[in-house]
Amino acid sequence: MLEVKRMEPFYTKRDGGRLKMVFAYQYFSIIKDEELFHFIPVEGKEIVINLSSLQIENLSEVFVFQKGSRFIRLPLYQLLLVSNIHDHLELILDELELKRGERLLSAPSEIDVLIEELEDWNRLRLIDHALAARDEDLFYKLAKELKPTEDPQVE
Repeated sequence: MLEVKRMEPFYTKRDGGRLKMVFAYQYFSIIKDEELFHFIPVEGKEIVINLSSLQIENLSEVFVFQKGSRFIRLPLYQLLLVSNIHDHLELILDELELKRGERLLSAPSEIDVLIEELEDWNRLRLIDHALAARDEDLFYKLAKELKPTEDPQVE
């Protein structure tokens, strides 16, 4: 049996309902027969997880590990079968708060995004109205509701 010693994504990217974890040198290593092999990105370098089912989508991706002049080539499905990679994946997902049943699992729908944009525009129009009416209390109340980075006019 193989043991995953270290597994840290170089970076993660959420793409709709999928999470892509990309690995690089020195961020992924395994132990086989008490020898440490380091990941090298010569073939596969990412794991793609479907966030709604928490299933890995690219099981045929081949990961290559090296120690000196020796190489181990493992398809992801085989790595899942013969190692403790599940434990490391669970820790990564926990850190990203992508556990089953949490709101983060579903990507916001186009309707949700549209509603949020319309609410933002409406808030700005109300602020303009409060300024025109010189209603200072309403202006400050609406200004507090704006998100700090919100600026719908900037694209």
